Amino acid sequence: MEIDEREIKIATEATIRRLLEPIREQLNKISSELTNRQGNAQKPKYYRNNDLKNLFRLSNNTIVKYRETGVLPYTKLGDIYLYEVKAIDAILKENTIKIF
Repeated sequence: MEIDEREIKIATEATIRRLLEPIREQLNKISSELTNRQGNAQKPKYYRNNDLKNLFRLSNNTIVKYRETGVLPYTKLGDIYLYEVKAIDAILKENTIKIF
């Protein structure tokens, strides 16, 4: 019977930590950069009709009805309707229903 002279080496916890440390540092760096990019992304000052349709799933008729009834404040620039983001955020906040 032959004896295999190859040894099986099991890495210690310290060795594994040392090998993983550069990876962890790089992931933290990437995470930090992504957070900074998201924080620096400018939020628009105004929404347009298509924004309201996409964000809130509103139909054209609903947007017109909300404008005409005063639910949705707007500014008209030529044929373009603009809705201030701050005003929309305030409406959403005012109409929040709290469930206890």
